[in-house]
Amino acid sequence: MAGYYREKLAAERLRRCYEIASPRVQQYLQAEIAYALKEISSASRVLELGCGYGRILAPVAKAAGHVIGIDNSIESLRYAGGFLKNPRNVGLVCADAMSLPFDAESFDVVACLQNGISAFRVDLSQLMREGLRVTRRGGTAMFSSYAAGFWRERLEWFRMQAAEGLVGRIDETRTGNGTIVCEDGFTASTVTPGEFVALAAGLNADVTIEEVDGSSLFCVLRRR
Repeated sequence: MAGYYREKLAAERLRRCYEIASPRVQQYLQAEIAYALKEISSASRVLELGCGYGRILAPVAKAAGHVIGIDNSIESLRYAGGFLKNPRNVGLVCADAMSLPFDAESFDVVACLQNGISAFRVDLSQLMREGLRVTRRGGTAMFSSYAAGFWRERLEWFRMQAAEGLVGRIDETRTGNGTIVCEDGFTASTVTPGEFVALAAGLNADVTIEEVDGSSLFCVLRRR
């Protein structure tokens, strides 16, 4: 799916997905950001994995000391430069989240929000391990997915995106149990609490699994 976001769902098209979201989905989006901001101070150095066009970077930049957003879409990163109006404390880097171009312990907070952990379609344990690698001791790496109880709202949101041609038509016969499948090959899965626990096993971090707003499921790793 990383290629899908790079080739089909980047920049203005990605932004449009969020613009058409229902009030309840907008609430979910804001609740995720509010939860993440609790970990960020004016001295924080923050990394966002899969920053897209900069939707989350904008409020984070106002709260943090320095922010870097990575994405694999040059188109989205170029769009983000204009969307963010190039604030001095934000850097945009085209990079692979599985092999980050940063030294160990470079950031106070690493964030992978908006179900990015599933959108990357990679080895999730390695993704979490790499995020934790660049997190300083005592810092926080956080990953979010959708809460199971948010299924109806989430599915309706994807149907709206499909109706606008932003993603393929929903394959209703293959969609269910937390996974949305589109006829053009796009698939959006989720991570359950038990799966998060299993993925975090063996990592050098204290793990907290928390549901937020009845819509998000957060796995927060506090590096030892």
